[in-house]
Amino acid sequence: MVRPLSLGELPPSYTPPARSSAPHILAGSLQAPLWLRAYFQGLLFSLGCKIQRHCGKVLFLGLVAFGALALGLRVAVIETDLEQLWVEVDSRVSQELHYTKEKLGEEAAYTSQMLIQTARQEGENVLTPEALGFHLQAALTASKVQVSLYGKSWDLNKICYKSGVPLIENGMIERMIEKLFPCVILTPLDCFWEGAKLQGGSAYLPGRPDIQWTNLDPQQLLEELGPFASLEGFRELLDKAQVGQAYVGRPCLDPDDPHCPPSAPNRHSRQAPNVAQELSGGCHGFSHKFMHWQEELLLGGTARDLQGQLLRAEALQSTFLLMSPRQLYEHFRGDYQTHDIGWSEEQASTVLQVWQRRFVQLAQEALPANASQQIHAFSSTTLDDILHKFSEVSTTRVVGGYLLMLAYACVTMLRWDCAQSQGAVGLAGVLLVALAVASGLGLCALLGITFNAATTQVLPFLALGIGVDDIFLLAHAFTKAPPDTPLPERMGECLRRTGTSVALTSINNMVAFFMAVLVPIPALRAFSLQAAIVVGCNFAAVMLIFPAILSLDLRRRHHQRLDILCCFSSPCSAQVIQMLPQELGDRAVPVGIAHLTATVQAFTHCETSSQHVVTILPPQAHLLSPASDPLGSELYSPGGSTRDLLSQEEGMRPKAACRSLLCAHWTLAHFARYQFAPLLLQTQAKALVLLFFGALLGLSLYGATLVQDGLALTDVVPRGTKEHAFLSAQLRYFSLYEVALVTQGGFDYAHSQRALFDLHQRFSSLKAVLPPPATQAPRTWLHYYRSWLQGIQAAFDQDWASGRITRHSYRNGSEDGALAYKLLIQTGNAQEPLDFNHLTTRKLVDKEGLIPPELFYMGLTVWVSSDPLGLAASQANFYPPPPEWLHDKYDTTGENLRSESWGSSPGTWSSTHTGPDPPTPHRSAYSISSSAPLSSPVPAAQPLEFAQFPFLLHGLQKTADFVEAIEGARAACTEAGQAGVHAYPSGSPFLFWEQYLGLRRCFLLAVCILLVCTFLVCALLLLSPWTAGLIVLVLAMTTVELFGIMGFLGIKLSAIPVVILVASIGIGVEFTVHVALGFLTSHGSRNLRAASALEQTFAPVTDGAVSTLLGLLMLAGSNFDFIIRYFFVVLTVLTLLGLLHGLLLLPVLLSILGPPPQVVQLYKESPQAVSSAAPQRGGLRWGMPPTLPQSFARVTTSMTVALHPPPLPGAYVHPASDEPT
Repeated sequence: MVRPLSLGELPPSYTPPARSSAPHILAGSLQAPLWLRAYFQGLLFSLGCKIQRHCGKVLFLGLVAFGALALGLRVAVIETDLEQLWVEVDSRVSQELHYTKEKLGEEAAYTSQMLIQTARQEGENVLTPEALGFHLQAALTASKVQVSLYGKSWDLNKICYKSGVPLIENGMIERMIEKLFPCVILTPLDCFWEGAKLQGGSAYLPGRPDIQWTNLDPQQLLEELGPFASLEGFRELLDKAQVGQAYVGRPCLDPDDPHCPPSAPNRHSRQAPNVAQELSGGCHGFSHKFMHWQEELLLGGTARDLQGQLLRAEALQSTFLLMSPRQLYEHFRGDYQTHDIGWSEEQASTVLQVWQRRFVQLAQEALPANASQQIHAFSSTTLDDILHKFSEVSTTRVVGGYLLMLAYACVTMLRWDCAQSQGAVGLAGVLLVALAVASGLGLCALLGITFNAATTQVLPFLALGIGVDDIFLLAHAFTKAPPDTPLPERMGECLRRTGTSVALTSINNMVAFFMAVLVPIPALRAFSLQAAIVVGCNFAAVMLIFPAILSLDLRRRHHQRLDILCCFSSPCSAQVIQMLPQELGDRAVPVGIAHLTATVQAFTHCETSSQHVVTILPPQAHLLSPASDPLGSELYSPGGSTRDLLSQEEGMRPKAACRSLLCAHWTLAHFARYQFAPLLLQTQAKALVLLFFGALLGLSLYGATLVQDGLALTDVVPRGTKEHAFLSAQLRYFSLYEVALVTQGGFDYAHSQRALFDLHQRFSSLKAVLPPPATQAPRTWLHYYRSWLQGIQAAFDQDWASGRITRHSYRNGSEDGALAYKLLIQTGNAQEPLDFNHLTTRKLVDKEGLIPPELFYMGLTVWVSSDPLGLAASQANFYPPPPEWLHDKYDTTGENLRSESWGSSPGTWSSTHTGPDPPTPHRSAYSISSSAPLSSPVPAAQPLEFAQFPFLLHGLQKTADFVEAIEGARAACTEAGQAGVHAYPSGSPFLFWEQYLGLRRCFLLAVCILLVCTFLVCALLLLSPWTAGLIVLVLAMTTVELFGIMGFLGIKLSAIPVVILVASIGIGVEFTVHVALGFLTSHGSRNLRAASALEQTFAPVTDGAVSTLLGLLMLAGSNFDFIIRYFFVVLTVLTLLGLLHGLLLLPVLLSILGPPPQVVQLYKESPQAVSSAAPQRGGLRWGMPPTLPQSFARVTTSMTVALHPPPLPGAYVHPASDEPT
């Protein structure tokens, strides 16, 4: 409650008129608002007085507490993982990602390094031997990269991804194949013999030159090795994979190359190949069946003739696949090459990162500067480096921004009257805000909220701009305390006047940022939480610590010390004009004073009879004032106001020793009173303002239709860099995305084969899915598995028909025939595991193309162990992995069954597990042995809980394309779910673009909830739902207009602009609530109250906008266009819109539709109210103090007294009306 007050501060001659003077009463029924505000202001007053009394202690303890929190920045973690930053929290995508990682682990199967070649002359054809020669030069340079780390040399052959390496029990042959087995490189060079040059493996055999892919003919090599080892199974494996002569049977780009093999088709003719014809339809790796690189993966910007023949292309692409860090670690764990270096996964990751950076560097430098072609290189490490750089704190910009704000605050708050200057307060306030920002971020770090690019690049500047606003507000209000306020109560009086506004704006800002947490993107959710916490810390610093600084500065001013240089005394001090209680003598109005600001006491009283709360203002006398005051005697500082924000009238009083320059008389408040408000509140001006904002709203609604969804990686990477050039070329020519259709557990795969085929068919029919060539079967494990079973069934049928396989023997049959025999006799029954009658009564694949359910999991075990290349090509990633099973058609003892499970490291295509250690990443079981016998049950694989079908999506340029593809994929999975198959799509389009399915709905929901919350907060603290409704209307218009301007500026809607749009409501409160509160707590007509509110709030609102713009200015110096466009531009537009709406639209709306005042003038002046000893010749004299009832409470207010001015349009004049308009 407010403190009891002495009545001696009333004008001595003031006597309240009799109650019967009804015509002189302006009644009010605002009991609850005034009583509640009085209580709240009483608390603020008490807080301010206590802080002033113990200012040194409060300052010390506050700085210690905030400094301790700031130390939390030492444990801050910057998150750069895209999945952790952008995958929606608790969404189906995050649940699916969690399921994938639970089954397969954290790592993907491989990492990609890409080279894109384009002509320097845009649109030039690259399908020429010369252009392919440049591509070979760059790719060969990149493939020869070697780095030395931990005392070892690491080259491509050691770290590249190899799929489907067979296990050969002959040690010499196994080591030779392991060294020779090619890396997976998807390149247009694979259509030519030169593709072999990229493969760095080599092997040595006595009597032969080093075996490399450039001179390796696998068929010839097997014939030479045949006498020394039984390689029949391996030969069949190569035949099934259609390896043939590998690279030596392909044409040479340069037939004059001395190393071009004689088996090359154009070796003898010496004719250059037709590049377009060779590349048409894509290329093959060393296996024609399982390694087909589709044309869309290799060529971009293609053109064809009317018959569909490839004519030209504008871009070439090669992709090098490397092992993941986990795979590389497992591959070399326990190896003799790494046993002495303490090999770890971190070291493996470092090896890959260093190699990738060197790869990109050398590839970009491979071609001479004057070459007709240019190379763009990129790797997964390049993306990580961009994100790390994007997340780094720019010390230069942070220091520069805060120095600029320090200079502005100091200059703004300096005064010619040294004792009234507050430059040091401005400096201390900005430094305090900086500490509050640091402590808020430190608290976030201690709470475990990770930092990201938005935190490091934007939040320090945004928080600075918002936090300094309240510093200006308190500092201005502190200097304008009533002259009669006792010195120990100056801080309490300041907080009582301004605390409501500071609390209202800060609470709304915190609520706005907390509402932005509804955006389910982790990066933006963390940013919103951090912003809300930082705003809270700013609020605490402004309300607790900054008053202590002001109190210390008050002591300096009281002792008339210089500002900043407080050790020196001021040569000039302000002379206070004492108006109470002494009288002004004859013609006592000082020369040069246009008007006087007097502090009087308004007494608030609750009438028991009518339950009305009324406020008594002392009468005003008639002074002769200059006619230049356009606002006149009707314009008061708000009667009973809780917010005497600014009366900025210093410099208007005569000084004892120092006189200011004439320009010092002009202030923002002066401008608002004498120029801005009179002009704005004219009828014609109001109409123009309403017309302007109506037109702006209409244009914004149209601009809102232009806003597109999306955020491309090219928007994030700085323009003009090599990384941006690569991403632009990739987006233009190779908009391809690898995705997978994942099938989960919870259903029987064996009995759901038809549903699985139907699901694959529905998914393949989607518009965005790249169809396989007509000559190639679908690249899925179920198709490969069925095709393999059909192949061994055909071999069995031939062997059975020829008599090589009989009911009791399969030794004379083929390898495939023996495999089929072993599968056909399986029953799956533990009691009777074998039934030889099945040899002639069933097939491994029935007429409908389905595998018998009882054979499904046993056949899966055999296929996985026997067809490593097919398994690798299918990218099935089975979990749990089928058991290992080694086949030998001469084995009849059953001893080939092994208890160990065949395993697959996370994300790999195939592997072998031969011991307790995790499997080697890219090996698959295939046994060739001379040992004997088998006819025991084949172990069945466990029911599958994870498998996947790979697909390629193409033609995805705009966000709408991604959304269409995602919706189609989800619909296919939903239909499959109705058939009992649990499936979901996986891949980067679903991780990063699915948010756009519900982004606008989430945005509208957050905005609506925040507008409702803002209405409730404003209605609660302003105690005026009418005013809260007008504020919410203006804020909604601001948000719509900002959204529309984004459309005109070409800024796309993503999670980042959504957060800013949601936060715009809270930030907009800074520009509106001050004006609204000033209007509520003034009395008179609506025009006069609007003008009074403008006079009080114009300066702090403008200072707050300028400080916010200065805080944002440093964002304009960012190296990232993304920061400039999506943060600096959007937030700058928001600030300007807020300023226009707060100082133009809202005053006009209040002057037309504003609510009645909360402080009401109960008694009008009357002749009896003036002392009989009224001053002559325009003098003003106060009489004896009156006696008032004990139920009255004091509300301090400022009142500007002037004589006979021209009133504002619509101004209330006492004699004309008893009610305010």
